[in-house]
Amino acid sequence: MNWSALAAGELAPLAAFLTSLAIGLLIGAERERNPSAKAGVRTFALTSVFGTLAAMLGELAGDAWLPAIGLAIVGLAIVAAYHRAPAAPGEDPGTTTVIALVAAYALGVLCWYGERSLAVTLAIAITALLYFKPELHGMLQRFERHDLLSVLQFATLSFVILPVLPDKAHGPYGALNPYQIWLMVVLVSGLSLAGYIALKVVGARHGLVLVGLLGGLVSSTATTLVYSRHARANALTGVAAGVILVANLVVLGRIAVVSAAVSSAILPRLLPVLGAALLAGAVTTFVFWRRRLSSDGELPVPKIANPTELRAALGFGLLFALVLVLTAWLSDVAGKAGVYAVALVSGLTDVDALTLSTLRLFSLGTLGAADAVIAIAIAYASNMAFKFGLVLAVGGRALARQVILPAAAPLVGGLAALLFW
Repeated sequence: MNWSALAAGELAPLAAFLTSLAIGLLIGAERERNPSAKAGVRTFALTSVFGTLAAMLGELAGDAWLPAIGLAIVGLAIVAAYHRAPAAPGEDPGTTTVIALVAAYALGVLCWYGERSLAVTLAIAITALLYFKPELHGMLQRFERHDLLSVLQFATLSFVILPVLPDKAHGPYGALNPYQIWLMVVLVSGLSLAGYIALKVVGARHGLVLVGLLGGLVSSTATTLVYSRHARANALTGVAAGVILVANLVVLGRIAVVSAAVSSAILPRLLPVLGAALLAGAVTTFVFWRRRLSSDGELPVPKIANPTELRAALGFGLLFALVLVLTAWLSDVAGKAGVYAVALVSGLTDVDALTLSTLRLFSLGTLGAADAVIAIAIAYASNMAFKFGLVLAVGGRALARQVILPAAAPLVGGLAALLFW
């Protein structure tokens, strides 16, 4: 007997039914633990298998509408069940269970049509959403109205404005491409929004390292300012210094992520420099602050403006466009010295704009890889000098003395890599 042919023929449909049964049992097991749910593990398992059976019968009968009819039957059964035992006043009406039951049926249909991996993945995601209800509610309670507005604004930047912009070069030296400029706005806003949301979710009770990482992801300058003030006001220079150092190490990671997304061809020249700088900074930060890497108290969360607000996005877009034109013009007039001059000045306020403009010119072939890496390094050094001045002016000499050596280590490491790589 040809067992392989038998398995491929007669037993092949069994895999779809077993998968749908497992999906129903998984979602049903979670609903079984909910006292208000009117459907448990058996109901979900049967519903999922019924979806697979309806899809199979529809295919055999040549009736594509049979799965839809099965869905209508499931809906009527749910209505009948809730009509016979309506929810008491103030009791959970069970809407979530109803939607989960319909989803289980649809996943059963998917199993028959050969999308078993997708169905299982969705079933796991649905079960996780159902199981982590308290955690999700607790997380959302930390968000304010303007925080949810940030997500809507980012969606507007990404899916409303970006698609309608022309993807053509304009302006002097063909440096201004509206689509590419706004794409960089979306990229930087997305990174900042991710840190902003993460900081809201985890709060600040998880130690200065995590607060520094998330604060640096949103805005290292804002984090430096907040904790410089905190050090002067509360005399906690060790905690403040640790947060500031970690936040400014994140800038190197941001540069790496942006470079990989915009122009991965530069990574073989850029990553050694960033890696050396990050290693030197991490080692010295650990050596200097290994006794201060946790805090028992509540650390202040940096007060940072909405990173996706249209005004902020337009401001960054205009800054990026200006740096792009200046870099292209000075590169043509003064060569690489002109690019370095722009990096020195623009890096004082924003490393991202210079990094993106430099990578854009590198992609166009206007700037060589070595010159682009040096320009980014100059912008980072300029930015660090500005922040050290901020620490000295706002936080005082005690904080500046603790910050200066670990903050200078990435510059030394990056310079060594530039000279010897």
